[in-house]
Amino acid sequence: MKITNTENNYGIVTILLHWLLAILIVGLFVLGVYMVDLDYYDSWHNVAPWLHKSVGIGVFFLSLIRIAWALGNQRPMPLPTHKQWEIIAARITHILFYVLLIIISISGYFITTTKGASIDMFGLFNIPAVTRLNENQAVISGEIHEIAAYVMAFLFLLHVCATFKHHYVDKDVTFIRILKQIKQKENK
Repeated sequence: MKITNTENNYGIVTILLHWLLAILIVGLFVLGVYMVDLDYYDSWHNVAPWLHKSVGIGVFFLSLIRIAWALGNQRPMPLPTHKQWEIIAARITHILFYVLLIIISISGYFITTTKGASIDMFGLFNIPAVTRLNENQAVISGEIHEIAAYVMAFLFLLHVCATFKHHYVDKDVTFIRILKQIKQKENK
């Protein structure tokens, strides 16, 4: 199993980062939507935001690793079934994923540290506040966080639909090669 990407396959690091981030981001979105409606007497009132913040910071750092890894590795070549507009749309979508991950993470950090409070990382250590925001800035950060999260959710659904299209309509290996490395026939 190759660690880095090749012209035909994604490497194991790319595959693991892809799926780990996908699972964590979907979980954060679901938890974020759920916790907005929690009232003070709900048993998750304190736990959900704490978990959302801790995992969110983890996703931020994993995203930075993913971006650095993507910049330092080749992308597998497009398949013959890929149309030019699909290749361009996929690249734009992936760039938007990275940009949105950074925007969501930074705005979430600002929401949390508005009053100078640090972020508790699973009880292991704290991420300190670097600045304090006034109430209006905190509200703006919250709106940016929410809008960016919903845009990310829309792009995620688009990404999943494209995956199904490639797998079931085009019958190509686009989906398979982000699941595992596939063996290519050697040309002699």
